[in-house]
Amino acid sequence: MCPKTTKAFIIHLERARDRRSQVEKLARQLPVPTEIVDAIDGRKLRKAEIDRVYRRHLHKPHYPFQLSVSEIACFLSHRKAWQAIVDQGVEAGLVIEDDVALNDEFSAAWTAAQAYIQPDRFIRLPFRPEREQGPELFKIENARIIRPTPVGLGMVAQLVGRDAAKRLLAATEQFDRPVDTTAQMTWVTDVTPLSVHPGGVQEVSANLGGSTIKQRRSFLDGLSREILRPLYRMRVKRNSRKQN
Repeated sequence: MCPKTTKAFIIHLERARDRRSQVEKLARQLPVPTEIVDAIDGRKLRKAEIDRVYRRHLHKPHYPFQLSVSEIACFLSHRKAWQAIVDQGVEAGLVIEDDVALNDEFSAAWTAAQAYIQPDRFIRLPFRPEREQGPELFKIENARIIRPTPVGLGMVAQLVGRDAAKRLLAATEQFDRPVDTTAQMTWVTDVTPLSVHPGGVQEVSANLGGSTIKQRRSFLDGLSREILRPLYRMRVKRNSRKQN
């Protein structure tokens, strides 16, 4: 059943002026009414706000790295978009980041996602679908919807049902890891992300002045991440398999 009302919410950081033209292009191309969500600016986040929402080692498996202020701001920006879905009473919202471009496969991906969406569903439009595997739940022509195990990383575009948005908001009043890794933890969020393949989107931040989240790290920090990251992902994968 298709939702009665669907709206797009483009997350855009106001000071990222290099991305404004891409935001305007997306607004023209997207097949539903579009609203710009002013992203939370990490430079303006106060310590009290960070302390209110961010708490290390809140869930298991423990996330091994401390979040940067930019990652916290990114998470809060997605929560702001989820809240808009709930507050505006739409049945589903396409939450899309401002460094995304649509490609020739978007039309098929969008048709499949809209056909399968329900208020309690969360359907990702991944830009690297080849990294996900899982059982096929639905198919229209060349677009397949799968239940990936584990859920892939990245939150560039996703169609979020209203009830799924409510659950995500309730589960993330406090958080301890980036928004995409939180979405992997269905045992915490009570939301099972699905994915449409191909996703019909591309991540084009390199053409828009670079990422607004990534930061330079020391050699030792980079080395520790290379060691700890695969161990963490292995634990997430094991937990994900238990849920399916």
